[in-house]
Amino acid sequence: METAREYATLFAAMSRASFLIPLIALLAAGCSSLSKKQPVVVPAGEKATVGPLIYSVIDTEVLPQLGDDPNTARRPQNRFYLVTVSVSNSSTEDLPIPALTLVDDSGKEFNEVVDGTNVSNWLGVIRRVGAAQTEQGTILFDAPAEHYRLRLTDDADENQLSIDVPLNFVHEQLKAPPPDAVAQPNK
Repeated sequence: METAREYATLFAAMSRASFLIPLIALLAAGCSSLSKKQPVVVPAGEKATVGPLIYSVIDTEVLPQLGDDPNTARRPQNRFYLVTVSVSNSSTEDLPIPALTLVDDSGKEFNEVVDGTNVSNWLGVIRRVGAAQTEQGTILFDAPAEHYRLRLTDDADENQLSIDVPLNFVHEQLKAPPPDAVAQPNK
């Protein structure tokens, strides 16, 4: 009698296991097909290839405004990010240069600003690069002062590729009064 109970318990455990194993395998297969590959992030200054286009971030600037005249300067909602890029075309035909996106460390996205007023060497919004040619210019974003990566591929692309965009305030200058403008106490 004791053996019959043991066999019944063992049979019940095997039945549950035989049901769970295919279910677990099915769930694991479904999850892996939904998951994407981890994005590849290339350091700024290095080349990143997407199809026939080869990108490189040459310089970045983070500015509180565009233009020096306080009356006509453009002010962003957050900060202006100017990213100077080089885009080379390794194919034998002219190609469009797609829009690029800034992505912060939490995944929030910022699209390019479509107005390049006061941006030196603005690359524009509708842009092309000739066969076996290189275009270089500045693209503009309005985003909070944070660390970003410049996403070169879209969410639908299984192999997402980005370039690291360091937080750089080197070009931002604080306007200090000239030394002779500082009031001297009367003696």
